[in-house]
This record gives sequence, C-alpha cells and structure tokens, in this order.
Amino acid sequence: MHIKTDDTVQVIAGNDRGKQGRVLSIDRPSGKLVVEGCNRVYKHVRRSQKNPQGGRLSKEMPLQISNVLLFCTQCAQGVRTGARIAEDGSKERFCRKCSTALGQIAPAKDKQAST
Repeated sequence: MHIKTDDTVQVIAGNDRGKQGRVLSIDRPSGKLVVEGCNRVYKHVRRSQKNPQGGRLSKEMPLQISNVLLFCTQCAQGVRTGARIAEDGSKERFCRKCSTALGQIAPAKDKQAST
C-alpha cells in the first residue's frame, strides 16, 4: 500500500468521483482511509452537556483504498504508483506515467562491513 497520511489523493469511484483531498487517517487492517472533504455524511446528535444545541454534524466517513489514486503534481491527475530503489539506496514511490519521485518509502540500508 503506497498511500500515507497527508498525501493528496484523487477519488476514482463513488459519489465523490474526481474530487481531490488530503488523507486524514488510514485504517490498514480494514483497507480504508478518510479523505478530507470526501464522503461526507450527517450525524444527528441529541442535545447534551457536551453538545448543548444538538442538530446535525457533518463528518467524513472512510473510503476503500482501492477507490483512490495518489495525485501526481507533474501529471496533474491521479496516477498508479510503483516502488524503486533510488541512487542513495533508499526506496521511493514514483509515478508510472512520468517517472517523477513521489516520496520516500524506506530509508537507505546501512552497508555492513564483511569481516
């Protein structure tokens, strides 16, 4: 899974198709994520001390990870990603269309001295 928190993604399926947003949180075991401004629902809240007015709260609900693509700024659209080893030895994500680096996945491994 090559999507992390604070990445910009584009929704490719559902009512919010075509919208872009920032990833707020990811639930990896269930394969879902919350995107800012997408999949909003109303939660009806009763009056209480915590919520004295009551009424309807608008909140984002989780989306399936398969329904979003990572957004590439060079291509200006959602793209498929791949992983490759950079020159410094670190593992990075890259855009499959324009081969632009989209962020680091893992740092470079230390070279062990053979003795």
